[in-house]
Order: sequence, then structure tokens, then C-alpha cells
Amino acid sequence: MFAKDFIWGAAASAQQIEGAVSVDGRGLSIWDVFAEREGAIAGGDCADVACDHYHRAADDVALMQRIGLQAYRFSIAWPRVLPEGVGQVNDAGLAFYDRVVDACLAAGITPFATMFHWDLPQALQDRGGWSHPDSPAWFVEFCVKVVSRLGDRVTNWITLNEPQVHFHHGHLIGNHAPGLQLPLADVLQAGHHMLLAHGKGVAAIRETAGRPVQVGYAPVGCVCLPESIKSEDIVAARDGTLGMHDENIFNNIWWMDPIFGRGYPEDGLRVYGDNAPKFTDADLDIISEPIDFLGLNIYQGHRVRAADDGEIIKSRWEPGHMSTAMHWPVTPEVLYWGPRWISERYQVPIYITENGLANLDWPALDGRVRDPQRIDFMQRYLLELNKAIGDGADVRGYFYWSILDNFEWAEGYRPRFGLIHVDYLTQRRTLKDSALWYHKVIASHGAVLSDMLIEDHPQVQDA
Repeated sequence: MFAKDFIWGAAASAQQIEGAVSVDGRGLSIWDVFAEREGAIAGGDCADVACDHYHRAADDVALMQRIGLQAYRFSIAWPRVLPEGVGQVNDAGLAFYDRVVDACLAAGITPFATMFHWDLPQALQDRGGWSHPDSPAWFVEFCVKVVSRLGDRVTNWITLNEPQVHFHHGHLIGNHAPGLQLPLADVLQAGHHMLLAHGKGVAAIRETAGRPVQVGYAPVGCVCLPESIKSEDIVAARDGTLGMHDENIFNNIWWMDPIFGRGYPEDGLRVYGDNAPKFTDADLDIISEPIDFLGLNIYQGHRVRAADDGEIIKSRWEPGHMSTAMHWPVTPEVLYWGPRWISERYQVPIYITENGLANLDWPALDGRVRDPQRIDFMQRYLLELNKAIGDGADVRGYFYWSILDNFEWAEGYRPRFGLIHVDYLTQRRTLKDSALWYHKVIASHGAVLSDMLIEDHPQVQDA
């Protein structure tokens, strides 16, 4: 099964779990302001309290230790550290992350810190946000301030989380913060600024740390799946995964090729046409600052087949196909094909930095949270990931999303992704069955995944 040094972890983000949005000098984020719009968040929810992780971090890390996590991926809230986005540092904000890091290290959990997980300070959005050409410099200042404080203990850093989601939902169609509906050309120019911020951020993190560190980047892994095992369908799925055929922002190579020194892909320049951003060769040099690993956030894929004329046709799901509470199809094979093809293209170590199931979980009358669907989901996906590793994909670790039920952006608090159930009224935490099962997976280095039945859930025979 998985190698002994394979890293087993879980992930979260600041905006989704911390709460305490007006506590100890934190500034407003774009999500705090966006949530004030009528109808922006399902149920009128907001992240003002969320999981109150700001006040409960030590207890939450103790729960992570009970699960046996070897690593915890969290994000640094930019407005908690720099309330105005730049300038005066909020020492109380950095002190909170001191406590998180120290608690992890004391528990034997390796911290993976993400610098930007969508919570831009509203003060910077008021100045233009990622559309402003100074935004890369703002990000560098943020990185320097954080790494100066935490870099003596944190050795694993991630610059950016899912630019595809942030720009499609937040800047193009407007159903995520900051709620903009910009022309595609403006969205892609802002995306270019973010990629510049990544490259400059990588250099700043290394220089500021002053010691060897591992720096990565975590985009969405957008995966096409072959409808059949026919060679032409496999080729079509690979071409769909590693190509661009329309103006959709959800693709891999526009957001990954420049990172690895390939420049913007010709496919992308062709389909974006006049909407492509303005850039220079010097920009591409900055963006391609070498990184140590690629994080992939992979939840789902879509199936495709090859047409007689060589075109790629998206397949329809059969009625009743497995789906999550987010209405995402359950497609375990994405953790086979995605890591395999992306690893082949970029020849870089990979971590699955997010993968998980949104469910509608609640405590039973006996207090136990039974979530067999999540266990089944994880088992299916991890078995596929193990196959990918066996076929040559250089995957070093897996982070389940999420450690806690949390504020699921525009969906509010209804979908529950957590290994740990959170009662949002009392803040009571309950380890779900999936958390206890994951403990066994970690302790066995994945060996229990080969068990075909879920404990305490016997199969029911057809009548």
C-alpha cells in the first residue's frame, strides 16, 4: 500500500473556521463584506463565529492528534495579520498563528501554511484587489511579515489556493466574494497579477525563512475521465485534462504551465484571443520561480469520449449516479488519472491538498455521528490514488477536506465536509465515524483500505 513516509493530513481555511472576525484587531475580509449582501450566502449565514477556532485552536489540535493526523494544512488570514492589507502588523493576529503552529508541533503534527485562501483584506479590494498592478507587491509584503514570524518553525508553505475558483466565481460570475462580474479580459489580467504574486511570493518566502523550506502551490486539479477503457477515450480524457478547448477558466494548463516555466499555453492564448492578459517575458520568468511541490485540490471529474472526428465529447451521467450534498458526482478515478497525467507533465512531487465529501451529517440519539458515505468515499478515492502511485505518480501525501464542518462559502453551513461534526450553536465537537476510520487508515499506512466492507455496516442482500 502507501509508503511509510506518505503524509496523512487534513485541511481547513481561516475564513471558514476561525470566526472572531472583529476580535483582537482583525480587519475585514472581502468575504465579511460579501456576506452582508442580501441573498449572497445561503440562509443569510456569515463567518462571524464559524467554528470559533480562534478561541478553540488548542482543543481542535488535540482532536487532530486523537485522529492521528501527521500534518495539518491551514491558511493565514491576511486581514488578521495586516488589517489594512499592508503597513502596520497586528501582533495579536500573528500571536494566534504562533499558538496554532506550536500546538501542532507539540502534537507531532507538521504544519502546512497556505498564504492566500480567498480572504483578501477589504481594504485592498477597495484599492482594486487583484486587478491592481501593485497586488503582487502587497502579497510579498504579507508573505514577508508572516514568514518572519513563523518561518523558524514552519517549513512547508503554499502560496495560493484555487485561483480558478476565486476568479471564476468571485470575479467573472460574482457568486463568491468579492462579487464582481468583470469582462473576461479583466479577469484574466487579475489572474496574471495573482500568478506574479505567486512567483514573487515563492522567492520572498525562501529569502525570509533563511533556511531550507518547501514551497508549493495548490490549484484545482481539473480532470477529464475516459468513458471507457478504449485507447481513444483515454487519449481524449488526457487531452481534455492537459489541454484547453474553450474559454472556461476551469482548466489546468493556464494556471500550471507558467508556474513550471512553460509560459502561457498556446491552446489558451488561442482560445482566449484578445482576452488574454498583457504580459512580458520578464513576467514569465517571475512566475516560474521554482517550487518544491504541487498541491492538487481534486473532488470530482467529468467523463468524456472521443468522437469519430477527433473531437472530445462530454458524457452524460446515468440517472441516479452517486453525488454529494454539493451535487458533485462521486468519481473516485479522478485520483488515478489526475495525479498520473499531471505528474507526467510537470515531473514534480504532488500532494493531494484537498479531497472530501459534503454530506448532511447529524448526531444520532446516542450522540454518535455515523457517516458511512464519507468512509466509502474516502476508501474509493484513496484506493484509486494508491493505484496512481503504483503506476508512477509521485504523490507524497493526502489532506482530507475538511478537518471540521465549516462555513462553506456561498453555501453557508448546510453542507458538512468535516471529519469532526460541529454544533454551530454550542460549538460542541464530535468525532464522526469517518474520523475514527481515518485513524485506522493512518495507523496502518493505508493497509485497511483493502478491506471491502465498512465495519458495523454489513451489506444488505437484495430481496
